[in-house]
Amino acid sequence: MYRFAKAAVNISGHAARQVRHGSSATGTFHTKYGNGVMVGGVVFCTAVWAYVLTQTGITWNLSPVGKVTPKAWREAEE
Repeated sequence: MYRFAKAAVNISGHAARQVRHGSSATGTFHTKYGNGVMVGGVVFCTAVWAYVLTQTGITWNLSPVGKVTPKAWREAEE
């Protein structure tokens, strides 16, 4: 248990030093291109859904309220 606690303190101390002094590593792919990839994905998905909703002719049937009427009961055949 002592080793684990010592390692945990060492890791947190190391992280604190990195925060104080700044990381010496260059930006990763996510820091360089993350926002651009996210915006591109949003634009792509919006364009695809706009096409699907407006051009494909799908009838969506969002609410059956007022559109569905029950059928009359058939009399039992004897």
